[in-house]
Amino acid sequence: MSEPTIKARLPERIARLEDIAFNFWWSWQPEARDLFKQVDLSLWADTQHSPVLILSKVPEARLQALARDPGFLARYDKLVEALNRYLDRWDTWFGRNHPQVKERVAYFSAEFGLHNSLRIYSGGLGILAGDHCKSASDLGVPLVGVGFMYPKGHVQQRIGPDGWQQNVYEAADWSVSPVRPVLDAAGQRLILKVPVGTSQVHVAVWVVLAGRVKLYLMDTHVEGNAPEDQEISDRLYGGDRAKRLRQEVVLGIGGVRMLRALEVPVSVYHANEGHAAFLFLERIREMVASGKSFRDAAREVAETSVFTTHTPVPAGHDVFTEEMIAEYFKDYWPSLKLEREEFMGLGRLPGQSGWNMTALAMRLASLRNGVSRRHGQVSRKMWAPLWEGEGRGDAPIGHITNGVHLATWVHRDLLKTLDKHLGEGWGERQDDPAVWAKVNSIPDAELWSVHQRNKAEFFRYLRRRLRRRWMEGHTEASQVVGQGAILDPEALTIGFARRFASYKRATLVLRDLGRLKAMLLDSWKPVQFVFAGKSHPDDDLGKGFIQRIYQLARDPAFGGRIAFIEDYDMHLARYLVYGVDLWLNNPQPPLEACGTSGIKAAVNGIPNLSIADGWWVEGFNGLNGWSIGSAEAQVGAPPTDAADAAALYDTIEGLVVPLFYDRPDGIPTGWVKMMKESIRSISPRFCANRMVREYVDRCYLPAHSAYTSQRTAPEPEPYVVPSWK
Repeated sequence: MSEPTIKARLPERIARLEDIAFNFWWSWQPEARDLFKQVDLSLWADTQHSPVLILSKVPEARLQALARDPGFLARYDKLVEALNRYLDRWDTWFGRNHPQVKERVAYFSAEFGLHNSLRIYSGGLGILAGDHCKSASDLGVPLVGVGFMYPKGHVQQRIGPDGWQQNVYEAADWSVSPVRPVLDAAGQRLILKVPVGTSQVHVAVWVVLAGRVKLYLMDTHVEGNAPEDQEISDRLYGGDRAKRLRQEVVLGIGGVRMLRALEVPVSVYHANEGHAAFLFLERIREMVASGKSFRDAAREVAETSVFTTHTPVPAGHDVFTEEMIAEYFKDYWPSLKLEREEFMGLGRLPGQSGWNMTALAMRLASLRNGVSRRHGQVSRKMWAPLWEGEGRGDAPIGHITNGVHLATWVHRDLLKTLDKHLGEGWGERQDDPAVWAKVNSIPDAELWSVHQRNKAEFFRYLRRRLRRRWMEGHTEASQVVGQGAILDPEALTIGFARRFASYKRATLVLRDLGRLKAMLLDSWKPVQFVFAGKSHPDDDLGKGFIQRIYQLARDPAFGGRIAFIEDYDMHLARYLVYGVDLWLNNPQPPLEACGTSGIKAAVNGIPNLSIADGWWVEGFNGLNGWSIGSAEAQVGAPPTDAADAAALYDTIEGLVVPLFYDRPDGIPTGWVKMMKESIRSISPRFCANRMVREYVDRCYLPAHSAYTSQRTAPEPEPYVVPSWK
């Protein structure tokens, strides 16, 4: 295993390097990143910034030399002290304000995006979960994550010569990953048994550290499991519907049983999307087993449960046939004291066939939210049929707009600039708009210089990637060009990076190729586009979008000013969100629930050009970017591609390009003014600290109060499950 191997390699004087490497706290500490760069700069680049892998590969002679290097030791000691201080601190925001809360919030998610060195995430949902955990740690919120280890991770993307996405799965080597096995009292691997249909699946448990927050992750690649059971956790969102259902049984039911086995005291349960909804059934089963009726148990579970829905796209919600549900749960519903029809009613959505996981979560959690103001509005209408028997016009669903973890996503040079101008301790008050007023005092030349350096760093990174791919056999010249080899660092660079789902309309800007080509090939004010993103392995329509963009990128007629960069992940995303000049987002409204990639760009001073949807409806103020389209579109409305494409071209040609290239003194002062306004207006309102505080105040504390009351209250009134029959 990794632990003794690295321990054995490290000299005693620098033994705490292991503790730092195994806690993702290092990933949002610039000093920690610098320390691992000093260990071995080449390995830092080659491993895509993976300290555990570095410590397992660096020559022992180098480690011995570092243990005698006074400069390294001074930085090392300072960092160890900082980690100790961070972990031991009691006077956090949560500790000061809510010292009475001792139990944990259990945060269930199918994916967690903490860092690219742990590939257990796919996209926005996982990155959001990772940022949630990091800010919970910074604020001192007693939160524990529950999820999966995926030995094969999510799909890695390679683009073939024809532009078609090729799906690659590489098995992870946990021995050189920032994970540790959980052991039982006897020092053996903790192995749980989780009923999945008629099988008893053995589940091993791993622990991952994100500052103060622990993530407990389940793994079915355990000796003794049948091959099909071992494959339950092999990769994220892979396989057929039966495999998806089996994953979600283990996540929800297995996750609750894991917390019991670990004796983690939990008062609040938060399901991040419907994948984990079976956790609510398992909690009800526990209470029914203790003697409560189903209705009373359901009431208690609902009062202490939070559910966040992340998409208004119907295909984004898991639906299983009732026959499949019956196959797996026929021995389970009697333990709830329910008949088959009553049980099936829990997952039904009026007007739709099948068992809907989001409908189940909506019924069994009383604290429900969408992830932006606009998404909350859409969700209330979308899920209103669940409450139709109560005469409501919409569903009781609120919203807490997503945020991003600033220390993770803001470039370190910009952080230094903010330290200089915002004053000491601004990070502790990052969700206070007053803190950010001083952004306007940053000299234009200073902010523009930071951006120019960040942009140059992005282009150097692209060249390194392409050089590596060339050496690996990616030797067709047009492919190298198609992935950005001859992009112009001086040109206005527009970035579009996200999942290639059809509603995100990646190809909208390609609608009028003549007009597009004129922008790209303008001799004095050129524009170029950088695309990145993966299609779901089974989504051929999304793969077709990628192929079309890639073919244009390779076409000499477009001058190498379109690029598609393969294998979009957290590592590439960090370079993109601070390395382009403008961030583009043009979904079909109102199908963008939030869209946090645009927030990450905005807090780096990158203006957004976006459709009025998701977070941008709240974020746009007329001075921090450009907005097109209407925020009033409804689900199922006719596509607006033609009008939106025309508005997109008009805005780029008439507003964006002139402002970017207007530089009477060598600096685009109007553009820099917009950069400042982007940072000033977006950072406090869309940081993850603000988001997590809202979850605490509006969800976690009410749920915890209900948990406390349930232990002292008299016999309650029966809980009425919304439209449960």
